[in-house]
Amino acid sequence: MSVSRFLLTVLVVGIVCTAAAPRALAARELAGEEEVAAAAVMASRHEKWMAEHGRTYKDEAEKARRLEIFRANAEFIDSFNAVGKHSHRLATNRFADLTDEEFRAARTGFRPRPAPAAAGSGGGRRFRYENFSLADAAQSVDWRAMGAVTGVKDQGECGCCWAFSAVAAVEGLNKIRTGRLVSLSEQELVDCDVNGEDQGCEGGLMDDAFQFIQRRGGLASESGYPYQGEDGSCRSSAASARAASIRGHEDVPRNNEAALAAAVANQPVSVAINGEDYAFRFYDSGVLGGECGTDLNHAITAVGYGTAADGSRYWLMKNSWGASWGEGGYVRIRRGVRGEGVCGLAKLPSYPV
Repeated sequence: MSVSRFLLTVLVVGIVCTAAAPRALAARELAGEEEVAAAAVMASRHEKWMAEHGRTYKDEAEKARRLEIFRANAEFIDSFNAVGKHSHRLATNRFADLTDEEFRAARTGFRPRPAPAAAGSGGGRRFRYENFSLADAAQSVDWRAMGAVTGVKDQGECGCCWAFSAVAAVEGLNKIRTGRLVSLSEQELVDCDVNGEDQGCEGGLMDDAFQFIQRRGGLASESGYPYQGEDGSCRSSAASARAASIRGHEDVPRNNEAALAAAVANQPVSVAINGEDYAFRFYDSGVLGGECGTDLNHAITAVGYGTAADGSRYWLMKNSWGASWGEGGYVRIRRGVRGEGVCGLAKLPSYPV
């Protein structure tokens, strides 16, 4: 290449670079402005969320940390809802500024036994609904409509979902047997049922709660032994006033939704699920289906089943996170999934007798 051609090439490249530099700079500035605008929108969204849920923080550093957690959760929720192919929607509910660890400790609490021990739970009793024909059952069941379900409760920041699940099942059975719906005491289980797997706000399981209620001869009412949302000393005098009793409990055959349907057609049933999965934690409405882990860490109560307008079959489940969560405190979960069921709901169901 001649010197003149080389100099010409250098000159052209210089001109092109000089012309491109302002465009690149403008693009970077625009991207920066968009990031600032997006951050401002998210901060405003967080402020509105704080006002809605009455959330305050101790200082600006804590608020900034919570904003980042909120941002990550909100972006996941927005992305999920934007896809449009899911049968349910998520929401930035009151758990949106909690870390996974914080949420798990405060809002779940199911503690399954090691598999060998769990296999023998239920005292070796047969499944009493094994010969029940679903062909003779109603196409849909809603124990709320039959007056066998108390109002939605809130476990607060206490990992005692197991107590709420067991109590809801006993409340339903008591209504079916006696005709009286009585709100029963979760706090008695939290305070008094502490000599086995059940450890109050540190977790437990429904089968042990049923065994405790059976041994004690019953359970106090909510009004007689009200919920405090924290571990306390057993109040024997309050616990002595029995408002409902059971004779024992039985386990639904595992990973068998037909058997679960037979049980739910006859009474509310305690169910263990994966409650920390984002699909469940941030559930807002619709029929929850699709991807959801099956590691069991939370407990709810199956109070019915039915079919949605689009033909989706679902379980109707009562949760213990207050009426602002989900569909008025309830969740519909896809029914008829083989194996462990959505969120593991078919793995360890049980009910009082």
